Amino acid sequence: MLNVIKQSENRVDIELSGTLDAIDMRVGLDELLKASEDVRNGQMLYKITEFSFPTLGAIGVEVGRIPSMFALLGKYDKCAVLCDTGWLRTAAEIEGALFPGIDIKSFELHDQNQAEKWLST
Repeated sequence: MLNVIKQSENRVDIELSGTLDAIDMRVGLDELLKASEDVRNGQMLYKITEFSFPTLGAIGVEVGRIPSMFALLGKYDKCAVLCDTGWLRTAAEIEGALFPGIDIKSFELHDQNQAEKWLST
């Protein structure tokens, strides 16, 4: 499941859980692109629970959208990642170091208040 919720003019939240197939990925990325259209200096809260690797078809959909995903990153200044899996939190912070212009910080799943505070500063 991939849910995208536009919280405000410059804030989009994503909730990811379970295994994504190609249809889930396509719908979720379409929703994310639409929710991000008018975002400037945005903030994103990305909550990952019960992570499972996406299907090969879902990965194919994501790879096909790499150019639009890079453009999307330019709309956001900060992304807080909430996750109960340590290696995913580490991967998120490494990704943040690789992409200039966006600050990505990870938090344990139960630290949503800290993540919200960090996003607002």
